[in-house]
Amino acid sequence: MTDPIEPSTSTSAPNPNPSLTTLLHPRREPFEHGLLPIQKLIFADPLLALTPLKIKFASSSTRRVDSAALAEALQISLDHACLVLDTLASVLHTESDPIVTSRSGDVDSVGADLLDLILFLYIQSYKKLLPRPHKDSSAMADVWPSMSAFDGCLSALSPLQLVRCNTRRFIPSQADEEAHQLSYLQKHLANILSLLSEPLEGEGEESMVLTMEGFEHLGLLIQFGEKGSDEVPLSQAAPFFANSDPNMPAVPVPSSQVLDWLLQNIASSLEHVTEKNSAKENGPPSDSDQDVAMADASPSSVKPSPSVRSPCFIEGVSKSSYVKLASDLKNSSVKILTAAVSECQDQLQSVEYWQYRPFVINCHDSVIYILAPLRFATVYGCSDATIVLGAVGKEVRIEHCERVHVIITAKRVCIANCRECVFFLGVNQSPLIVGDNHKLQVAPYNTYYSQLEEHMTEVGIEATINRWDDTLALGMIDPHDSLSHPAGVSDSQAESAKQLDPDQFTKFLIPNWFEGESTGSTKDNPFPLPGAYLLAQQINQNNLGEIKQILREAPLEENLKRELSRALHVYFRDWLYASGNIRQLYCLQSD
Repeated sequence: MTDPIEPSTSTSAPNPNPSLTTLLHPRREPFEHGLLPIQKLIFADPLLALTPLKIKFASSSTRRVDSAALAEALQISLDHACLVLDTLASVLHTESDPIVTSRSGDVDSVGADLLDLILFLYIQSYKKLLPRPHKDSSAMADVWPSMSAFDGCLSALSPLQLVRCNTRRFIPSQADEEAHQLSYLQKHLANILSLLSEPLEGEGEESMVLTMEGFEHLGLLIQFGEKGSDEVPLSQAAPFFANSDPNMPAVPVPSSQVLDWLLQNIASSLEHVTEKNSAKENGPPSDSDQDVAMADASPSSVKPSPSVRSPCFIEGVSKSSYVKLASDLKNSSVKILTAAVSECQDQLQSVEYWQYRPFVINCHDSVIYILAPLRFATVYGCSDATIVLGAVGKEVRIEHCERVHVIITAKRVCIANCRECVFFLGVNQSPLIVGDNHKLQVAPYNTYYSQLEEHMTEVGIEATINRWDDTLALGMIDPHDSLSHPAGVSDSQAESAKQLDPDQFTKFLIPNWFEGESTGSTKDNPFPLPGAYLLAQQINQNNLGEIKQILREAPLEENLKRELSRALHVYFRDWLYASGNIRQLYCLQSD
């Protein structure tokens, strides 16, 4: 079960509610992409466990921690320590920190800022929000069979059975998850500030103060801003640091004062989220709330609706092709799901558009192209599909998929609870494999589009580094999710992935979706192929060339050549229909 969330209390009189443009929000990235299923990082008492760690490394002149020192301090393997640093770098709130700007192979030598690392390790104790029963449980009981308390967590269920079992529950909304994260911060804020604070010189441990620099590290977990406004810098949102002279160090503030102010802001934000949820539940359903029947699900089923902080969803794409280019994703974010379709524009400002986050979730028997520079991406619950993602500068997460081919260029990728999938990877970090996986295969990246190298440069992916075959398997149980480990099930290492046989390796050709777009410089796969795969590709190309030459030079009369040509066209047409690739021809024709 989820840890009970108990609100912290403050004796100070609350300030008036902040305006809507300065509401406090949790940063979703560390809670969605920063949790690692490593049991030794889950502390029963994070404050007690992390205080000695802070004291140990605070004496360092740089106050940065490399993987070797972290591995020794936490008694974890060096691989796990490197994974901690890489993950922290992917969810960090500032793009200027050396751990973010360094090359992929240099992250360890740069090390993590001590306070960022402490906060990152602290939130490893976070438990994800559990789904709650549908508000009309009697109606749902008429549709879904009765299930045990551990629906979707038994290994006998396939990933898609898990997804479909869970659709009978009310899936937490973005607002539900935000409220859960705010409540977690509310409960743990006193401990978090204690780890960021320092004793006032000459006053002892009982008088703790927070410097502006220490306060700004909270940017890993929280941010200020609301719809229609730029994100407010953290120190400028705080009244005790807002007017500090940039040429003079700001005066430290008592930690108790910071705590009171933040708790008041969190309480106001929780009240705002609760009011919005209540109004939504009591008011008429919006287009984006209405379910779309699977038979009618298509990318155009629902019109876009504006939302700043909620990612957009493309849901229920079945037996079709779906394309998003960089020009489509400017000022927007995408998710792809199964049960219904709703797209919304995400009007984020003061952020480079590669930071938008597409999510590909639960699409069936389709080909999905998202050819753009991106920040994060999620692929969830898809089956019998091919999904091509452009350059992803932070992380791609792939969960609960069956018989899916995923083609990715990314800094890093995490694969969880998938079956019979093939991943064609151009990745700078080791692919992470967690959960209950079966018959996974990995292969080198196998395609390109004209703007790929420009997109890779924009998000910082290096074509000279491809660790597609250096997979790292963690545990089958996710300690952040109570549903993933039913009683009596012990943790074990997740099944890793095998390398695809080079004889089965083929180049994937992306249709020219870029007519009318600015052309790019990419003319071929930017990732060098390993020898065996390069040889297999060359053999396939040579065989195809030889067959073409034989057909051209075959000593056949004209009528026999025409019959042969007709037969080849018939077989090719039959293959197009049998494989479903005829849909792509229709898509190209319609464009």
